[in-house]
Amino acid sequence: MNRLAKESSPYLLQHADNPVDWYPWSKEALERAKREDKPIFLSIGYSACHWCHVMEHESFEDKDIAEIMNRYYINIKVDREERPDIDEIYQRVCQLATGSGGWPLSIFLTPDLKPFYVGTYFPPEDRYGMPGFKTLLNQLADAWKYNREAIEKQAEKIVEGLKQLDIVIKGADEIDKSVLDEAAVNLLQSADMINGGFGPSPKFPNAMLLSFMLRYYRLSNINKFREFVFLTLDKMSSGGIYDQIGGGFHRYSTDSRWLVPHFEKMLYDNALLPMIYAEAYQLSRNGSYARIVRETLDYVIREMSNKGFYSTQDADSEGVEGKYYTFTRDEIYQLLDEKDAKIVCMYYGITEGGNFEGRNILHISASKDSIARELSIPIEEVDARIEEGKKVLLKAREKRVKPARDEKVITSWNSLMISAFIKGYRITYDDKYLNKARDVSKFINTLSKDYELMHVYKDGKAKINGYLDDYAFYIGALLDIFEVDAKAEYLEQAINYTDYMLEHFANDEFYYTSDKHEEILIRPKSVYDLSIPSGTSIAVQDLIRLYHYTQNDDYLKKAVTIMKKYATIAAENPFAFGAMLNNIYMLVKKPIEITLITDDYQARSWLLSRYIPEGIIAITNNIDELSRFPFFEGKTTNNSLTAYVCKEFRCSLPLHSIKEMEEYI
Repeated sequence: MNRLAKESSPYLLQHADNPVDWYPWSKEALERAKREDKPIFLSIGYSACHWCHVMEHESFEDKDIAEIMNRYYINIKVDREERPDIDEIYQRVCQLATGSGGWPLSIFLTPDLKPFYVGTYFPPEDRYGMPGFKTLLNQLADAWKYNREAIEKQAEKIVEGLKQLDIVIKGADEIDKSVLDEAAVNLLQSADMINGGFGPSPKFPNAMLLSFMLRYYRLSNINKFREFVFLTLDKMSSGGIYDQIGGGFHRYSTDSRWLVPHFEKMLYDNALLPMIYAEAYQLSRNGSYARIVRETLDYVIREMSNKGFYSTQDADSEGVEGKYYTFTRDEIYQLLDEKDAKIVCMYYGITEGGNFEGRNILHISASKDSIARELSIPIEEVDARIEEGKKVLLKAREKRVKPARDEKVITSWNSLMISAFIKGYRITYDDKYLNKARDVSKFINTLSKDYELMHVYKDGKAKINGYLDDYAFYIGALLDIFEVDAKAEYLEQAINYTDYMLEHFANDEFYYTSDKHEEILIRPKSVYDLSIPSGTSIAVQDLIRLYHYTQNDDYLKKAVTIMKKYATIAAENPFAFGAMLNNIYMLVKKPIEITLITDDYQARSWLLSRYIPEGIIAITNNIDELSRFPFFEGKTTNNSLTAYVCKEFRCSLPLHSIKEMEEYI
């Protein structure tokens, strides 16, 4: 066993018995590289990454390759989920050098951490027009020994290019609807109007862009934006990217039809996607969207929960990608009686030949109506048999060897999941979702001291100082809980964490790491939406929301300054700025402030289930404890239902019925 055996990260532990002399990212490793004047080989990945497993098996378990690595390099293994700051810096290098990035990320560094060669997966021997890893190790070791000056020049050139990426961009003097118009038109140009989503394969869900398009529909009243989002959601929930039996979404689709996924399940996808499905339900009242929200949240409770939420489930089981999730036609007929099996096979497109390496990825390939007509039975019977079949298949699947699960609890991803549970509560009014959100929120709060969040929790220990995402997403989660359950403690915590975030992460904008964090190569910023929204965008959203509750002008000034800086580039390149465009929507549309004071179930559920993305909401039955916050000043009740609605510095008189609220809103 190497040094990784002492780590808690499942990804690092997967490499603990490699013959490679791995170090975790540590002072010890960096000092040894300087002392021995050796280059560093830095390998970054995560536990659910299929090609990370392939490279480990082919190269890191190979004794001959390990011997070369150990002789010429200091070898460091990093879990990108534990250290997103390191990953962020060197992914940028990979993008700069090769035009693309991904995992496994393979970087060769000087002892002072400057990169001189970078790539992703390398095969062990030369193939696919790629240099083999063994060849590369030997060539770079020779270059380090005999052509050191050229390597150091290359490293300086890369670092200079990296710094250029953060050159100040020209912002907008003012922000108006034209920013949103341009962004929306640019998005439509890449929209796939047949299969939904953007561009050709591979296809990623892009939840932030879909949420922006729904907001743009609300602003413009142009139906094609709403219809495109509904098309995309329908295609995804019918395809193999959605786990038809167990609920929850896989990482992405390898084809343009959402049929064949990359089978890993990430917590953040299963947080972001229920939120957009919940919004689609609020707009459409289409029950299938509410079903997807419920099934996904129930999957997370069943498979990914303890004190907090686990981070990932692997793509592979028993060494085979997708084996856990796929079925043969024979298996279906063995598990179900003939009539049920026939209906399930028709509905989920299950054939003798299969659609994935001889097996079947379940996807909805026929409507229940068409099956009912073909078999001359009532649609209610079709529905009942499919639902019963799903239960039987899930029970059978549970007996299989499950994909490995990474049981790290990551603060930022957990915070997104809390927000998703609140969205689920808003459309279902099911207390189990609200209670889960509250419980995990309390757990995260216990991992902080004096409002200093920790990034990751595993095996009873919290470690690594929080990043911008951790603060921004957790503040957002607290505010989401506060909207539906307006207790002063949630708002107070959000304010205190925000003030800490502003003190330690911000100057003219936000850094990804705090001023207490170790210095690496540069101090990165989190500006672009990638697989999750940018920390900067969510921090801006928090500041807008908190401004309305507190009337603290500093919050709004900071938010507007950042929005102005990124407005022009967000309009031109909306794919990287969906979350920021949602903030600009709030500024252009202007928030509507709604306070509802009541215990009335019908009134509370009516307000919660409405689509008001610009809403700053608080629902309470105890207005007195909130009166110290400016949002609630002067608001009283002597009725079983009292509501106040304010927009653009004008407020309604107290309203006392759903009908009055509906008319005023």
